[in-house]
Amino acid sequence: MRRRLLGAAAVLVVVAAAGCASSDELPANLRAQSSHEQAHASAAASPSATPSRPDVPLRAGERFVQVRLPAPYTPSAPTPKGTDDYRCFLLDPHLATDQLVSGVDIRPDNAAVVHHVIVSKVTPDQVARAEREDAATPGQGWTCFGGSGLQGVGQDLDDADWVGAWAPGGGERVMADDIGIPLAAGSRLVVQVHYNLLAGKGTDRSTVRLRLSEAAGSRKKALETMLLPAPVELPCRENRSAGLCSRVVSVSDVSRRFDERPATADLLHLLCGPVVPGPVQSCTRTVREPGTIRAVSGHMHLLGRAITVDVGKGSAKARRVLDIANWDFDDQRSIPLEKPVPVAAGDRITVTCRHDQSLRDRLPAFQGQRERYVVWGEGTTDEMCLGIVLLTRP
Repeated sequence: MRRRLLGAAAVLVVVAAAGCASSDELPANLRAQSSHEQAHASAAASPSATPSRPDVPLRAGERFVQVRLPAPYTPSAPTPKGTDDYRCFLLDPHLATDQLVSGVDIRPDNAAVVHHVIVSKVTPDQVARAEREDAATPGQGWTCFGGSGLQGVGQDLDDADWVGAWAPGGGERVMADDIGIPLAAGSRLVVQVHYNLLAGKGTDRSTVRLRLSEAAGSRKKALETMLLPAPVELPCRENRSAGLCSRVVSVSDVSRRFDERPATADLLHLLCGPVVPGPVQSCTRTVREPGTIRAVSGHMHLLGRAITVDVGKGSAKARRVLDIANWDFDDQRSIPLEKPVPVAAGDRITVTCRHDQSLRDRLPAFQGQRERYVVWGEGTTDEMCLGIVLLTRP
């Protein structure tokens, strides 16, 4: 199986906001978990129902194009111990000319099992490869832990192929009127859906609606995505190291569940350098091409407490572009910067995450689960640390 350094699960380039809370206030994750479960319960009662929401009116030159899974899909774990199904579906928006995507509206059909959705573009030169991947697997789509596998290793960190995403709390993401994501004539879409099999069952036939405008003659700037993954190395409390509290055992368990060889948890050490286990981890990456940061987002799972992204951390020109002091898993919006931040080739950007094992004592998702040494993993009750930087180029 092809592996990429970073799982597509990480990229919830959907939305962003965070409230501040004192240490004795109910964490956002606990509030979010309650509302998330209520939403799932409602969806389970009517699995095909999609919550209604007001549409943002089309702007001059825009139109909607909608694609949908070709038939209802029944999720199932591809590994014996698996509790998650990551499935990639190849869809055709039938683009005859070059387009710019200025909004993405992803509507899960069965919110009881859909954990998140990622939409990636398949350029015309990649279509044949994607069709072979699809044809090689029985049924709709193919298993895609760690991403679609259509981009080369590391390529997706500096220029990710994502078009948009959905997570609980998300709706249509409409971009500023001077930017758009290029989508060439003849391109396809890979829609990756993460199904959480612990949360429910049933079929799904999710829908993606794109807000498009003609690229020819447009003055819009192309929006790109830079990813900043960092390791997660969260030991068990009270210095326990037996069973899943052993890093070796925990990494092996993640590798089996998601068919990872080698494990992303180990690959991140090569990217980010030596790691000291503990609740706070960070990673610094160097900018390869100049650009202007227009928006920033972060991604963690349920044990996340806080996440920051800094440009030039520790220097005289240091600038914090993301500061979420109270992480909310169900509110992962990208934050547009009021004043765009220019970066030059050679500048350094740092993501820092804080996780907390004690949250597993209070979140319903962890009921019945043994405590474990937590590393980067694709499952809902595994963890991630990711900064997402959206920028334009000169």
